[in-house]
Amino acid sequence: MQRKILDCTNLQCPMPVIKTKKELETISEGILEVSVDNLTAKENLLKLAGSLNVAVEIEQQENIYTITFIKKMQSEIHPSKSEEFITDQTKKEMILITSEFLGRGDDELGAILMKGFIYTLSETKPYPAAIMMINSAVKLATENEQTLQNLQRLEESGVKIMLCGTCLDFYNLKGKLEVGTVANMYDIVEALKTTSNKMVV
Repeated sequence: MQRKILDCTNLQCPMPVIKTKKELETISEGILEVSVDNLTAKENLLKLAGSLNVAVEIEQQENIYTITFIKKMQSEIHPSKSEEFITDQTKKEMILITSEFLGRGDDELGAILMKGFIYTLSETKPYPAAIMMINSAVKLATENEQTLQNLQRLEESGVKIMLCGTCLDFYNLKGKLEVGTVANMYDIVEALKTTSNKMVV
């Protein structure tokens, strides 16, 4: 059985995921051992394994995680979970929110505008297929009570809400996630690529 080793320590998101997926695509049957040195990278690789239907084993020695991907002949590279919710109805709108404020200028005004924007989204159908949040926009789904209720309403209605894991870590908000799921940059880019209608705010 083919066995490969991939060192992804000291690499920032989304490089561990991208390098791992490329290596897995070269293996029809075999084992790939991937080393990473942070919890976020480990979680991202486990999500990748789940989306590709590949079995994994995990070992930890001090600050190094070794994720062993066990790929069998029947395992195929399936679309990532970020692509699965996009159907051929085709293709619904996707919104990328890049800040907790809407527009440039006064932050107080920007916060009011963003609150109104999220509320209007929740009141206007058809809903987008997904809302993705990067940078300080992740605060909208964690500590901003003015937007949480409407985001939860959107999620309950089937809107996929994805938050940048690196951004949550940067703002120390990963444990405060109230709505949506943690995504990595690979997930976000792949989802954006598969959607014809995009809005960036």
